[in-house]
Amino acid sequence: MAHYVDGYVLPLPKKNLAVYRRMARKMSKIFREHGALEVRECVGDDLDVKFGMPFPKGIKLKPGETVVFSWITYKSRAQRDRVNAATMADPRCAAMCDPKDMPFDCERMLVGGFKVMVAA
Repeated sequence: MAHYVDGYVLPLPKKNLAVYRRMARKMSKIFREHGALEVRECVGDDLDVKFGMPFPKGIKLKPGETVVFSWITYKSRAQRDRVNAATMADPRCAAMCDPKDMPFDCERMLVGGFKVMVAA
């Protein structure tokens, strides 16, 4: 079965890691309640790579920041659209999603929806 994935990469001040983790746990629960199959939130560990474009360079990481790489898996794009609409309409989400009160710079967040091409 081909799935659909929303992917995110964002710069996170290291001092906000605990705040982001709490927010991510709450948001992942809401996404799962509305039908998402899987939510993963990953924090940078080995970012000083010598090939390709390292995440810190691509996202223009500032001193004191790290990278968060995340994805949410859905059954299909249509199901993703339904889950996202329900999640964004959920009052618990609205209470956490004020762009002025986010623990990271929303304008530097990378986001996209992807068709799964290979699943092994």
